[in-house]
Amino acid sequence: MGGYVLGLDAGNTVIKAVLFDLSGGELALAAKDGHSCMARPGHVERDLGELWRNAVAVIRECLDKAGVEGKDVLALGCAGHGNGLYALDRDGEPLLGIQSLDTRANGLVAEWAENGVGERSHAHCLQRPWAAQTPTLLAWLKRHDPALFARIGTVFLSKDFVVNRLTGARSTDTTDMSGCGLLGMPGRRYVPELLEAYGLEDCASLLPPVLESAEIAGRISPEVAGLTGLAAGTPVVAGLFDVVASAIGSGVTSTGAASIIAGTWSINQVITDEPLHDPNIFMQSTFDPKRYLAIESSATSAANLEWIVREFFEHGPEGGRSPFDLCGELVASVDPDADVPIYHPFLYGAQGNGQARAGFYGIAGWHTRAHMLRALFEGVAFEHRRHVETLRRAGAGIAEAVLSGGGSRSAVWPQIFADVLGLPVTVARSRETGALGAAIAAATGVGVFASFAEGAEAMTAVARHYSPNCAIAPVYERRYRLYCEINNAMGPIWARMASERAEA
Repeated sequence: MGGYVLGLDAGNTVIKAVLFDLSGGELALAAKDGHSCMARPGHVERDLGELWRNAVAVIRECLDKAGVEGKDVLALGCAGHGNGLYALDRDGEPLLGIQSLDTRANGLVAEWAENGVGERSHAHCLQRPWAAQTPTLLAWLKRHDPALFARIGTVFLSKDFVVNRLTGARSTDTTDMSGCGLLGMPGRRYVPELLEAYGLEDCASLLPPVLESAEIAGRISPEVAGLTGLAAGTPVVAGLFDVVASAIGSGVTSTGAASIIAGTWSINQVITDEPLHDPNIFMQSTFDPKRYLAIESSATSAANLEWIVREFFEHGPEGGRSPFDLCGELVASVDPDADVPIYHPFLYGAQGNGQARAGFYGIAGWHTRAHMLRALFEGVAFEHRRHVETLRRAGAGIAEAVLSGGGSRSAVWPQIFADVLGLPVTVARSRETGALGAAIAAATGVGVFASFAEGAEAMTAVARHYSPNCAIAPVYERRYRLYCEINNAMGPIWARMASERAEA
């Protein structure tokens, strides 16, 4: 079958449209940055009108760049960041977009931890509440903003909002709804007891029908066709949680295969035949109709590099290099050793401790920005390692991993990952694994491929491979243990800082 498939990737900041041929070749890419609103400490929201305008713009730009007519696009799939809360009002109009970096509900999570809500929710969805989790945010709104809560007509996730605007469909998919703790596991369906655990027993009508990721949710409407250049009637599949899409788009589709994503979030995941019943695992999602993903994650990865570039490296050209390339060169100029400072990548809190803050430790007068950057690169990799160790303790065997996300594009970070994790690390050919995974789901949904595995076999490839350097393993082992010790020691200090901020 000829033709093309279009993948959208709606992240916390950027939305991308990428057009692929059926061998995974990338014909064109268009991306547009969105803006976050942080009107109050801990609140991270976005304008849904802007998100939709950006989606329209990138689809049209992508088709124009490729020189492809809408009628040649076989289908469209969308991936999107998980959790947060995207809501339509009772008339089906955009109401609210809370991103997965939001921490307003930290207090509610602490309260729930004391009264056993986590145990009750875990019994059904294999996940404990956390601040930016969709049901936690919904419960927070119910308590603290009842007027806004009363206006909510539909609760779903970022990619569901985009699919809704494209087709009019009110739908979600199994990967996103399981990943946000709203589906019973392993049954993959809404269960009243789970809503009751969150205090949301009156919210069942707000939740949309749950489809499999490759099921057709709807078709491009005539109005949207006019805006985007797509053909009216083009199938749009239900789509995927972006971490699942990135696994598929990097070629990770077999049981036991591991996918690590160094993006805004630190994502560390492995495919399992059965869900792992371990309360220490942060999140579990479905992968396909028969298998699951055990996921360890936190907002502690490449967002740290984006922050330091934005604040300290974007204010003037340095030899015509991009600031990200410059950072990589500076990191490469410093060898890993005991004198490099330690960095905690907790700009948006730590998993299990929303009060945690980022910090450099052990800075001396002779340290340069290169030392600070190496500390940051290592600190992000150390937190990925902490997640990988949690998965291993739960019984997941991980012998190698595929790295994707913005961090995989670095000239030096993949080797640091291999050395810190002690694992062979592969980087996939496609830089846009989320969009590619969504495109594979779209092609599967219209019958081009029989499964995600068949689609990944046809549309993904390996670009680079990194083996761990055994000679520096002892250095990283000592530095990682120190990283963990400082983390533990800082807990009371972070709590005191949070208390003083609250009093102020």
